[in-house]
Amino acid sequence: MTLSPARVPGVRTSGVRRLTATLYGYAFLDDFVLLYPVYALLFSDTGLSIWQISSLFALWSITGIVLEVPSGAWADAVSRRMLLRLGPLLTAAGFALWVIVPSYWAFALGFVLWGVRGALGSGALEALVYDELDRLGAADRYARINGRAQAVGMVAVMAAMGLAGPVLDLGGHPAVGAASVLVCVLTSLVATRFPEHRKAAAEGKDAAASALATLRAGLAEVRRDRSVRGAMLLVPAVGAVWGALDEYTPLLVRDTGVAEQTVPYLLLVIWVGPAIGSLLTGVAERLGKAGLGVVLAGAAFALAVGALMGTPVGIGLVAVAFGGFQLVNVLADARLQDRIEGARRATLTSVASMGTETATVAAFAVYAVIGGAGSTHAVAFAVFAVPYLVTAGVLVGRRGV
Repeated sequence: MTLSPARVPGVRTSGVRRLTATLYGYAFLDDFVLLYPVYALLFSDTGLSIWQISSLFALWSITGIVLEVPSGAWADAVSRRMLLRLGPLLTAAGFALWVIVPSYWAFALGFVLWGVRGALGSGALEALVYDELDRLGAADRYARINGRAQAVGMVAVMAAMGLAGPVLDLGGHPAVGAASVLVCVLTSLVATRFPEHRKAAAEGKDAAASALATLRAGLAEVRRDRSVRGAMLLVPAVGAVWGALDEYTPLLVRDTGVAEQTVPYLLLVIWVGPAIGSLLTGVAERLGKAGLGVVLAGAAFALAVGALMGTPVGIGLVAVAFGGFQLVNVLADARLQDRIEGARRATLTSVASMGTETATVAAFAVYAVIGGAGSTHAVAFAVFAVPYLVTAGVLVGRRGV
């Protein structure tokens, strides 16, 4: 009997090692962008109003929502590795525009390119990694590997936060922008190292038709298979709210009364929580629905109590909450990957991501209403613990989720 490469232990081990090394390098570089913590300063220094800055964020989100599902179907029709190479180059072009011709329309075009890049990578990366692990007989390691990759990305964000200030002092926004463009180019180069043994479903003129057919088949699978539908709904139910709250954490931290220069350090504390949550996915991947519900309920309690404390110690509890949400978020993605057919993996992952993006925009709107009513940021954070308690109740009390 002849063993396939996926079943030969040496090939399996070396293949998994190459895949994970490439994934971790890609994840680090993809988030090691020095513009992340200072681009709002660039917009303000250029003279943009709060309304203009808010409209840029909205344009960014809308671009992702519109393109998320079509790009996922495209990723199932063409080379996923090719999309992972193309995306960072689009972001590099956008960042270059920001620092070469800083203006509202240059920022807007940059956010559109960034939104396209996000849509191209979302779904394609998860699908490529899962399918390659499955080919190597290691699909059961997906949650652990994906969790570590997300932890690596969070470490990169924290490193970028630490370096952005010194680089900004040395060379201003042009230096920060140049460093960000360089990192994007390096990210694209690392993507060439991804193995991809799956053949593209179509090429040239047939790619669009194949993508449309894949999208229709994927949506039909969601309607037909209750387990796929439940797993897909769980992803935005977990990821959307805390993803939106993250944008308001600087305001929550500042309301604790700490000095302005202390705010970044407490933000780093918050980011430690999701990083640890990502690393714990290997330990927690055997949790059933009830176990996930208990983790969510505990994280929701920590979020509400930590926010309402209004102290730096309370911020530590918010970090714990974010860590719990991230842990369940990674495991929810793994549950989805286990339930969908490989040929439509990127499509359905993108549908779930679109749900997350849409729910995140809704969370922004609700937060604005709560703030507009005169409530503090602490109260708003506590209110957003309620959706997690509802989701936890559903996980514990119902089957087929």
